[in-house]
Amino acid sequence: MRTRVKICGITRLEDAIAAIDAGCDAIGLVFYPPSPRAVTPEQARGIVRCLPPFVTVTGLFVDAGREAIAGVLETTRIDLLQFHGNETPEQCRGHGRPWIKALRMREGIDLERLRDDYREASALLLDTYREGMVGGTGDTFDWDRVPADLAGEIILAGGLDPDNVERAIRSVRPYAVDVSGGVERNKGIKDRSRISAFMRGVMRADQ
Repeated sequence: MRTRVKICGITRLEDAIAAIDAGCDAIGLVFYPPSPRAVTPEQARGIVRCLPPFVTVTGLFVDAGREAIAGVLETTRIDLLQFHGNETPEQCRGHGRPWIKALRMREGIDLERLRDDYREASALLLDTYREGMVGGTGDTFDWDRVPADLAGEIILAGGLDPDNVERAIRSVRPYAVDVSGGVERNKGIKDRSRISAFMRGVMRADQ
């Protein structure tokens, strides 16, 4: 089975189209105002309404309240929720959408236990841990820390770019990979050539 790809931190329609043209499966829209890649619900609606079918639109939230999430869902199409903060399983469920939970790979993390805790999640996304940051570190973590029996269920993130994605996939064999800063020209502004190079790396790994 081929590795799926999400390009996250989309802030412009042209970047969404570039990602889709390159063959990605999903785009990520960040609804976390402190992020340099954040969009408003209205900006998101302007992007989403121009997308072709069969592209999964993911909405990323960090410790957001239910009313804030509901406001986004009422404003624009969101197919999948991504919880990237300290949300409990109870806080993740009940929004009327499938969801994934991001876990930061801090020292001593028990992935087997967390997989059970978040068993209703469609997938777990593994990201690099850095104190005081909820993501977007630009750093990788030790991929050998991903248990082999869990790898096919996870989305691999954290510091991926066109130069290392092939090696990452060959090392972990995840269900999907997630990239944001690794395909950017500036924060929040994607680079079409880097997106294409990233996708070529994914395809090489799948051969």
